[in-house]
Parts: sequence; structure tokens; C-alpha cells
Amino acid sequence: MLPMNILASIQDYLQKKVSISSERPVVEAYDIWSASYDEQPGNLMLDLDSQIFSSLITGICIENKQIADIGCGTGRHWKLLYERFPATITGYDVSPGMLSRLRQKFPAGISHQVTDNLLMDVPASSADLIITTLTVAHIENINEALASWARILKDGGNLVITDFHPATLAKGGKRSFTQDGKTYSVKNYVHPLNEIIATLMHHRFHLIKKEERFVDESVKSYYEDQHALPVYNKFKGMPIIYGIHLTK
Repeated sequence: MLPMNILASIQDYLQKKVSISSERPVVEAYDIWSASYDEQPGNLMLDLDSQIFSSLITGICIENKQIADIGCGTGRHWKLLYERFPATITGYDVSPGMLSRLRQKFPAGISHQVTDNLLMDVPASSADLIITTLTVAHIENINEALASWARILKDGGNLVITDFHPATLAKGGKRSFTQDGKTYSVKNYVHPLNEIIATLMHHRFHLIKKEERFVDESVKSYYEDQHALPVYNKFKGMPIIYGIHLTK
């Protein structure tokens, strides 16, 4: 018979093996994540995204404007946007689970499930402001998506993008979550930030502002709270999230 301490170690090992991160396609991952997405206190990426998004939209006129939210998820930023009296906010997402949560929170809101980047049902030059937060790296054909956004945005309109920084994704960073004791990561694609900006400039956009946040002492407590200091040390000094504001 195995000694109890060895048996306990084996059991602990097996439990950890069960919870090893499993990468899932975007729709499947976010359908799973939707059950707990809005209950994530202390989530570093969501907190940093809120900071950057709030900063980028500060100088943008939203009142009576038509807003398109690409990759809207559960509508994390909609309360902030509604406080500034837009004419409409229309959300687009690939995940039925996330859209279901959004509709519970904003029953009067407009939202659509999409299956591609083209947004062909959306009229050209129909949006005054496009926002897309924590979404870009989930899109495989990003050039197709950027061209689509350029098509539906009015001349003089604004585009605000935030996302997990490609430099960190390229180094092995993962967008992951835990649900029912199992850890999942979401499929990502690395799109260099300078290439995104260059493509948008090709579509007649002008860069107004760029913000980045780094893995440094200001966010170390998040890693400490998750007992993840080895991850902190691996990525220390790396940019973890970016935000850009452009006009067309």
C-alpha cells in the first residue's frame, strides 16, 4: 500500500492535470465563459481595459450618435456609454451565450449574432462610433474585419480599439478563465499593433491616441492575489494591453 502522503500527492497531481488549460475556439470558449464573465472581481485585463477605454472615449462626442460595438460580449461598457446619451448602441458578437447575458442586462438594446467579419447587413457609413474591446486577437482575418469597419463608419467618425497586447501574445500570453474547476484558454491570433494601425491608415484613418499598459509594479498585486508571481516575472516589462483611438 502506498503511504498516505504519496497517495495524496498523486491525487493532487491528477486534480491539477484535470484542470490544465484547454484551448477552445472563440465561440465555444465564450459560450462557456458567459456564465461567469460579469462576476470577475480582480480580473487584471478587464480592469485595465476599463481604464483605457474610459480614457480614450473621454474626448469623443457620443450624444445622439450611432454606436456599433463589435465583439460586444455582455455589454461591459454599455452602462458608461448610455450615461452619455447616444442615439443607439448596436452590439455584434459571435457568441450566443454572451449575447444572451447582454440582452438580460439591456433588454431594450439592439444586438446581433454574427458569423463572419463582413457585416453585410450593416449599411455603409451608418455608424458614428465603432468600439471593439478585447476582440481583435480573436479574429483570424483581421484585414477583412478592418475593411468592414471602415465601410460602416461615417467619414469623420471615431474608432476605438482595445485588446490584449500582441507582444505578450507572441511570447506565450494566454487569455484564460476557470469555469467549474476547469481552466480554458481562448484561441488568439497575433496581429502586430503597427500593422493594424498601418492597415487602418490605408483605409483613410488617422491615429489620434495610443495607450499601453505594462506588466510592472503597478499591477503586481493582481499576480500576487492569484499566486502567479512566476507569470509576473516571466512577463515583467512587457506591454499587456493597448488601446487606440482613430478618426476617419
